[in-house]
Amino acid sequence: MPLSEDEQRILSQIEQQLYESDPGLAHEVSSTTVFTHGFKHIRLAAVGLVAGLAFLLFTLSVSFWLAFVGFLIMLGSAWYGERNLRRVGKAGLQQVTQNVRGTESQGYFGNAGQRLRDRLNNPEDDS
Repeated sequence: MPLSEDEQRILSQIEQQLYESDPGLAHEVSSTTVFTHGFKHIRLAAVGLVAGLAFLLFTLSVSFWLAFVGFLIMLGSAWYGERNLRRVGKAGLQQVTQNVRGTESQGYFGNAGQRLRDRLNNPEDDS
């Protein structure tokens, strides 16, 4: 059910007051999504996985049991990452891929892909 014009005006006033009174909070609220917490934990699990692998490789020549501890660190990190991936779900992954495709990659690459496709589809004749 869409908001009425009066409700939209009131909501805009509240939003403007928030930006004026606490711009830091307003920026944090506007940039945070439901999935931010889950993705932070997924990154933590990836770091744990890499750290466990490094520990496993460096301690393999020292002791089998120390290397096994590295394997357990990797196993625990993989389990933790999988649990958070399930929490984020398909909608969260779609949101991230849309953000990467839409905004961040445009800043790095511009429209280079489109220019390349145009060049390949419409070759210019030099003769």
